[in-house]
Amino acid sequence: MKLLFSRNPNPRLAVATALHVGAAVEFEFAAPFAPGQAERYRPLNPSLRLPILVYPDGSLWEADAIACRLSRQTDAGFWRSGAAEPRMIQWISWGKQNFVHACDMVCFERVTRQRYGLGPIDERNVQEGLQRFAEAAALLDEHLATREWLLDDGISYADFRMATFLPHIELSRLPLHEWPAITRWYAQLEALEDWRDPFRGLDAPELPPVQA
Repeated sequence: MKLLFSRNPNPRLAVATALHVGAAVEFEFAAPFAPGQAERYRPLNPSLRLPILVYPDGSLWEADAIACRLSRQTDAGFWRSGAAEPRMIQWISWGKQNFVHACDMVCFERVTRQRYGLGPIDERNVQEGLQRFAEAAALLDEHLATREWLLDDGISYADFRMATFLPHIELSRLPLHEWPAITRWYAQLEALEDWRDPFRGLDAPELPPVQA
């Protein structure tokens, strides 16, 4: 199998997951939106978005689906099965609609726009994102105050998914420090080399710098 990736948040999530579960995949940097590249990748994912998992009889796209397949193939238990799966999916679903979405809103304005020259920061979007972040962080912090990870039985893919945009915390200036349980939880993730540095040893060009 081959995992097509870039350094952007969702492909980064897929690479970190593949490493964490010990999946037997080849990593290949890809740029489907580069000039002349679209038709090469469109049969693998009609949206051209990364990550894409390629295997002999087809392809799979979207980070969550890829994480599910790789975890199950390795019997890692990172993607829970059985009675524990609904609770994990609860946090994945809630996170993407709330905490992760809020982080994305702020990161898009303060990081992505400035990285790719997409115009000035829209402070209205930043303020809305920060408000959503505070609302979601209050719930998440309360939950994590009494447990090490999102699930009672240990780390799962839900933890990785919830932290999708946090590697950009310094550039986005999200006020994570205001939430002690979340700060402690994320420090645990940063202590995992597969999360902290998933691109080590890979041919993965750096992202453009964020312009001041």
